[in-house]
Amino acid sequence: MNDILLKTEALTFAYPEHEEPALRGVSLELKRGEFVVLCGPSGCGKTTLLRQFKSDLAPHGTRSGEIFFDGAPVAELDRREQSSRIGFVQQSPENQIVTDKVWHELAFGLESLGCDTPTIRRRVAEMASFFGIQTWFYKNVTELSGGQKQLLNLASIMVMQPELLILDEPTSQLDPIAAGEFLATIGKINRELGTTILLTEHRLEEAFPLATRVVVMDGGEVLTAGTPQAAAGPQRINIPRSGYLRLTF
Repeated sequence: MNDILLKTEALTFAYPEHEEPALRGVSLELKRGEFVVLCGPSGCGKTTLLRQFKSDLAPHGTRSGEIFFDGAPVAELDRREQSSRIGFVQQSPENQIVTDKVWHELAFGLESLGCDTPTIRRRVAEMASFFGIQTWFYKNVTELSGGQKQLLNLASIMVMQPELLILDEPTSQLDPIAAGEFLATIGKINRELGTTILLTEHRLEEAFPLATRVVVMDGGEVLTAGTPQAAAGPQRINIPRSGYLRLTF
């Protein structure tokens, strides 16, 4: 088994009609089981980078360099394999929920992959228990709070048992309590299921304690990567052009 789950080599990307590239020679490795927080000022290229890892979400533009998943070029993975092995949680759950019932949302991905009924029932039951959503299992999605919708979105991805879970500021539309609970759940997924996590998050003071490694970007480039303590320095992280965010470890 390849210890490196995700790897980029000199990845450069430019949007159409933009002179300046959004990504500049990004070389990055994620090991299996890591919890990596990707941070940097707004517009530094974080979301652009994350979307390169899912063909369905990759923006249109000019790209050079390589992206490998489990040793194979991402472009060689078919849609089914990408869907099952790479999960992606976006900022707005409204943009990802596709059915009207909680139980059907949990089952939808497995149905799309063509899984048999016993497998679907078993995995849905396991995820409902893991995420503690049994009490609203039969509710309409419209009855859920924002935090519940994002948790459902996460559970509907995890039911497919992805090896890599990518999250692009998943708590940006949640209140502080729901955001804290959501991030704690991400930590639980990493610890108990061994899923590799790649997270961008503006609540760094809550995300850093969960991380095994922090990658700092600015201007489309990776500036540094290391442990949360090393990246932050003595109780602070210096993000260029955005000042200091004070942290406690």
